[in-house]
Amino acid sequence: MKTMAWVVVTCLAAAFPALAAPPSPVAASTTSPLTVYAAGSLTGALADIAKQYTAATGEAVRIVNGPAGLLRERIEKGEAADVYISANMEHPEKLAAEGKATSPVVFARNALCVQTLPDAGMTSANLLDRLLAPGVRIGTSTPGADPGGDYAWQFFARAETVRAGARANLEAKAKKLVGGPVAPTIPGNVGAAKYFLQHHVVDVFFGYCSSHDATPDPDLSKVEVPANLSLPVDYGMSVVLREGDPARRAASFRFALYAMSPAAQERLPAYGFRAVAAPEH
Repeated sequence: MKTMAWVVVTCLAAAFPALAAPPSPVAASTTSPLTVYAAGSLTGALADIAKQYTAATGEAVRIVNGPAGLLRERIEKGEAADVYISANMEHPEKLAAEGKATSPVVFARNALCVQTLPDAGMTSANLLDRLLAPGVRIGTSTPGADPGGDYAWQFFARAETVRAGARANLEAKAKKLVGGPVAPTIPGNVGAAKYFLQHHVVDVFFGYCSSHDATPDPDLSKVEVPANLSLPVDYGMSVVLREGDPARRAASFRFALYAMSPAAQERLPAYGFRAVAAPEH
């Protein structure tokens, strides 16, 4: 069965047949680069895909990564983005409802993991027990501003269904350390989760099973949440409906279609994402 994302993309391609043609090398655009606002968790994977796209088409792409909720707010205030990719479907759906973007398609899928130091001894089987243990400190992103924080709080609510009192326990422990309006200053070129873990600010950090790099960080361990507490983590992509520049609008759709192509989707698993399945023939 075709996935909903591919059904939507197929319809989009039918409506814009010129945009669905295979990309071919062209002279570099004289206009400013296409601007893609994207969830911070896509930093490595989307840079890889954008590099491929530019090599295939000659069209430059500028990626702005950050907490998806804050990026959505920037688009709502009029910042000039062309394509928006969020770590959830709710933010692009809100833009679509406001008439600021197309209805989103599922661009990629992820899963919820907690990060720990390698010697923490945490597994999927003992995850909830360890999280509820006295003294265990939990780090999260900021709900509302960053879907990573929303997913953490949804996990806390789901934990209540298997362990009475778990929700209140976990919410009381959680420290909203990243993803808010004011980003923390992290010394050196170190990711926030790694910094807070290595400096013993927290013992575990809620995030995604994906990585910014194709090579896993040996200084961290990622533990996927158990199946009975897992959550769907779907990334939504929309084209921002900017006015007055048909050529730029066409370029936005071209990039969005390319991002759903097999050439782009096959890069996602290297970064820990699950690609959206291609349509059956």
